[in-house]
Formats: sequence, structure tokens, C-alpha cells
Amino acid sequence: MTQRSFLFVPGHRDDRFDKAVASGADAVILDLEDAVAPEAKQAARAAVRAWLAAGGQALVRINAADTAWFADDLEMLGALPQAGVMLAKADVASLARTLAALPGREVIALLETVAGFMELAALSRVPGLTQIAFGSVDFGIDSGMVDTGDAMTAVRSQIVLHSRFAGLRAPLDGVSVNFHGAEQMLADALRSCQLGFGGKLCIHPSQVAAVNRAFAPSAQEQAWALRVLQAFEASAGAATAVDGKMVDRPVVERARRIVAAAGRAPGAVA
Repeated sequence: MTQRSFLFVPGHRDDRFDKAVASGADAVILDLEDAVAPEAKQAARAAVRAWLAAGGQALVRINAADTAWFADDLEMLGALPQAGVMLAKADVASLARTLAALPGREVIALLETVAGFMELAALSRVPGLTQIAFGSVDFGIDSGMVDTGDAMTAVRSQIVLHSRFAGLRAPLDGVSVNFHGAEQMLADALRSCQLGFGGKLCIHPSQVAAVNRAFAPSAQEQAWALRVLQAFEASAGAATAVDGKMVDRPVVERARRIVAAAGRAPGAVA
């Protein structure tokens, strides 16, 4: 299944774990980092361990490698092979350490520092990495950039392009801090989609529906894609036309991606 919405849940709030799973989010991230105060780290880790050990399915955002909690986070996840990991403040060295400690896992590198961004080409090609997520809020603090308008478009585009070049999953865009306006959330998520991101991080269940909607092909796009595939099949692979526009292999590939994102079989007919 295509994963579009990734919902953070504070690791010390185990009363919210099941609610997060039921929210409609494609993935849940149990957070041991920013959402948890230093004095609550141990309790949060214990709550996450207990829930995962009981059969829960989630990613876990662990603390950065330069913190006192990183080693204990890795040790906990070592005994829970079904759990994926999101590495905070990722750079090449810390990502390599995480992948070595947790081989074969789904690993998402959270890119949220200027130092990490300057290593983006190397970071994206570390063997075993699954995906990159943009920690836009922390990146703005570290860089001095304000995430409004097009201020961070160049940064986002580089993340998308390097992910594509390295053969990673399309990256995840950062959170939108205002979760009270559904229309603004939809607009933010649509822009992320247009820039080439594959999904978006969420900090509140109310954001999930807008993100899922933004990253799902519209009915019009799905209908167009099916017409393209049908025409291409009928032409036996030769160039043809749909809606007055030429259809060749790049257009067919786009149509196939739309159908796949919609979760429909290529031969399905509306």
C-alpha cells in the first residue's frame, strides 16, 4: 500500500497509540525524541517497548546519535524486529551506525540540520536506507530560514531529486504546524505532492484526511490514466492519442503510476 500520511504520537502517551492506528494514517510514528521531555525518556521507551511487544505495528523515532538516549533506543529496537525506525538529526555517520545496529529494517532518515543537508548526496546512498523525511521545523531553526512561500523550495527539490537518483522511496515532507485549518492543510499537502514528495508527516489526527486526499489521484486523473492504458494496449505499443494529445511511453508510465497509486489493477475499467 502507498504510504502517504505518517502520524507522530508522543512515546509517553500510550493511551493514544491505538487511537493513532485507527486515525486513518498510513503509518504511525511513536516518538521518543522531541515530543518527550528528558525526564520522561525512560518511561516513554518502556511504553513503546510494551506496546510493540504486544503486537503493535509502528515506526519509532529515536533520539539523535549525539544524545545520551540513542544507545538505549537502539537496544530496545533490537529486540523488536517488526518495528521500523526514524533517525532524528540524521547524517551519514549516525545513519550508518543505525543501519549497522538494525540490519534489514525499514529506516527513514530525518533530515533536519544544515550539516545533514550538506551531506545529502552521500546520505541518500548509504546502503540500507529506505527513505528520507524532511524535518522542516528544526531545519528552519538550524538554517535561519523561514518556511513560508518558496523559501525552502530549493531544499525540498534537492531532497526529492537525490532520493530519486538513489532509488529510494519518494521522500516525506515536513509537518504543517497549524492543524486547525483543513483547507490550508490540503493546500500544503498538495504542494508537497507537486514537488515530488510521496507523503507528509502529521502531528495531529485531524491532518491525516487532508494529506491522504492530497496524495491520492483524483477521479479525473484516474479516468484519464485508464483511457491512456486502454489506448496504448489497443495500439499494440505504438504511439497513439488520447484527448487530442500524443501518448507515448513516458505518458503511459505516468498513467501506470496514477493507477498504481489509486490501488487499481492496470486493466481495470471505470
